Amino acid sequence: MAKGDKNEKEARASDRASAEALLKAATLTEVRSISSAAPLELSEPVCVSAPSLDVENPPKSELPAPGLPNIIIQRYEGERCGALCHGKGVVVFQGGHEYKGSFAEGLMHGHGEYIWADGIKYEGDFVSNAPMGHGTYSWTDGSTYEGEVCYGIRHGIGNYKCAKTSSVYKGQWHRGKRHGKGTIYYNEGVTSWYEGDWENNRREGWGTRCYSSGNIYQGQWKNNVQHGEGTMRWIQLGQQYSGQWVNGVQHGQGTHTWFLRRVPGSRYPLRNEYKGEFVQGLRHGQGTFSYASGAVYSGEWKHNKKHGQGRFVFKNGRIFEGEFINDRMAEFPAFFIDGAKTPDLSGIRTHSPPPDGSDLPRRAKKSGGAASLLGPDIALNIETLLNRFPEAQRDQELRQVEFAIMRHITLLRMIYSLYSSLGHVDSPDNTFLLTRLQFWRFLMDCGVHLHGITLVQMDRLIDDDTCTEKLHSPFSTILLRQCLSYIVIAAYHIYHKDIRTSKNVLSECFSKLMKENIIPNAKNVKGPLFCHHLRAVIGLNYIDRCWEIYQVFCKANNTTLSNQTMTARHFIWMLKDLGLLDNELTTARTLEILSLGNPAIYNSAHSNLDLEITFLEFFEALLGCTEVKTIDGIKTSKRFQSKLLCQDETVRTSGGESRESPLLGQQASPHTCADVEYESTVQSSNLISPGAGSAKSPEISPVLLVAAEELRNEEEKWIHEINGFFTQIFFPAYKHNLLLKEEVQEERLRQITKNRTALEKAKENARLREQFEAEQEERRRAEEKEDEEKGNVPDDDLNHSTPALMTPVAFSNSETLKPSPPSGSKKKKK
Repeated sequence: MAKGDKNEKEARASDRASAEALLKAATLTEVRSISSAAPLELSEPVCVSAPSLDVENPPKSELPAPGLPNIIIQRYEGERCGALCHGKGVVVFQGGHEYKGSFAEGLMHGHGEYIWADGIKYEGDFVSNAPMGHGTYSWTDGSTYEGEVCYGIRHGIGNYKCAKTSSVYKGQWHRGKRHGKGTIYYNEGVTSWYEGDWENNRREGWGTRCYSSGNIYQGQWKNNVQHGEGTMRWIQLGQQYSGQWVNGVQHGQGTHTWFLRRVPGSRYPLRNEYKGEFVQGLRHGQGTFSYASGAVYSGEWKHNKKHGQGRFVFKNGRIFEGEFINDRMAEFPAFFIDGAKTPDLSGIRTHSPPPDGSDLPRRAKKSGGAASLLGPDIALNIETLLNRFPEAQRDQELRQVEFAIMRHITLLRMIYSLYSSLGHVDSPDNTFLLTRLQFWRFLMDCGVHLHGITLVQMDRLIDDDTCTEKLHSPFSTILLRQCLSYIVIAAYHIYHKDIRTSKNVLSECFSKLMKENIIPNAKNVKGPLFCHHLRAVIGLNYIDRCWEIYQVFCKANNTTLSNQTMTARHFIWMLKDLGLLDNELTTARTLEILSLGNPAIYNSAHSNLDLEITFLEFFEALLGCTEVKTIDGIKTSKRFQSKLLCQDETVRTSGGESRESPLLGQQASPHTCADVEYESTVQSSNLISPGAGSAKSPEISPVLLVAAEELRNEEEKWIHEINGFFTQIFFPAYKHNLLLKEEVQEERLRQITKNRTALEKAKENARLREQFEAEQEERRRAEEKEDEEKGNVPDDDLNHSTPALMTPVAFSNSETLKPSPPSGSKKKKK
């Protein structure tokens, strides 16, 4: 026993010696961490046309993680196991360091807290005197690290917060350095950050960098700078570069785009774009520059200027090919090239495009061969309408209606711009195309559907060459020239019977439609969807799912798929099938909702439920149902619509332009969308106290503030109600209806299968029965034939037959022979 105890003590001493040696070898070294200074955004030496890049200083050293001192214990209080510290205890080391926690065989082992003499603290797991596992470092300046630790070094997953710079790193660590996947936030507002790959405390690999200015780079990194393939977007400047980078500068093949604000009334995006070679951030080498006007230069570049052999195609299609020096033609150095305007080319050498017209812009032609008066971009396409007139009169009709359109072209462009922007936020180039959904709203606002022609019938008249699915789709786009053509066609079908003259019929119909319908009503956007900008933005979130439902019920109610429309009767049937009709939403109330868009459907005198409705009327009828249904015990208010109608001027400017969406400032401001909307409503009102023209901010009337607060509450309530109606009532009811239909279909299939099985079984039984009866019949006939053959045997044959064949039991009509009774019984009977 004594010898064993001695060996055990020697083993423990050896373990302690090895642990101390290991601890000395793995002494906590200086750990590098997040930069102690906030990142700076400096300008790179790039070209004037290319915006400067946002860069930051290289990261500085982090607060070092202190090492454990030599283990010299001055005082210990706690549990022991013999002469060794074992269990819970507190130890004070030489130098003022202190440890509180678990011990095992004289070593710090388990969970504990180590406080250095200078105030730095570590709390977490210990393994054999070394911080190992999960723990938290706390520095005296407030910086902290929480995560995985290996021998006192940050290693694994962990979060570091720098109190001095408010920067935060969350991600992977390797041997005390950021390494692997991680995200770093450089400021407290979380507007400057990087997310991606790290290697040895540097951004290396693929990552996304968002700068405090709002600029964003996404791509490859090397040694903390952009290197490789990547895309940089300068938000405020409206520029973007996508291509190759070398040491933080555009270098190699790339594409640089300048987004421009479109010209008022134009429906085409304006952007200048260069695609080609870059050298140290400058356009240098071979490249093509496409101007927003349509002009194009292809050739050599040097230091951001056209230099060398090149080819310039002007806006009007004329082409110059030759040498360029310092951004000018070598042959004509005084000639200034402007891609945005068409200069006078009479004094320079140019040539026309090739005969195939590959470089010539598309030109619109009339039936007579002359160019359209409206220009190539908005030439009318009304051939089907012109065919109604004598051939000699067609050119005159077309020219006169073009003159009528030119008189109102400015207003028509503004109307197109207004309705095409409904429900949209601003795009980088402020370009929108009119959708059929918005075009339906325009026709309804102008009262076109109140002249005995429904919107569905109008779709067939104005665009009879389009396939049915695209014809009635709310997402199909309409160009300006198509919109003008549709208006002319609609005007003819509405008013051609009222025109008494036989000449200039199209012009007269168009002018009458403009005077009586479009000019008085076009800018007054109505309807529950588009009457308010925020309503449109919120409501369009449910458009896609509702369009699917609309198509499903159209196909279910119509006999042919070529007529995918819905009638008012089908709409009521749909609500009934979905189980939405109740004491609140009755059939009569549903008819009243439908009649708001089209009074011909229902009024006190008559009703016509067979009138077709477009998807816009379908969706706005659903919005009307939200005002009737009760959701979560809250009844929707009808006052909101009237308030919105009173605020129409705050939604649209007098010129018909769309006001900036309140959603744009949502990320930059802590206010909600509704807050921005009400603030703009208040500021645009005329109810401002005197002194508004002074330099001080105007004081807002308390009455208007109360009204804005009520409007905010109503709008938040409407958003809650429309979301509740679609997500809690309409969509679940449709899903439940689909499940029921699937179950019914499955039950029908089961019944059909069951009936088919029973029928096949009955057929099989009948076949077996017939087969059995046939066999019985065949057997009977065989027996009869055998009997006949036996009955026809001659007497001579019978006389010569053997005695055994004369046995009477062979005959079926013979009596059975009974054995004779015994003699005794006979005597008794006598």
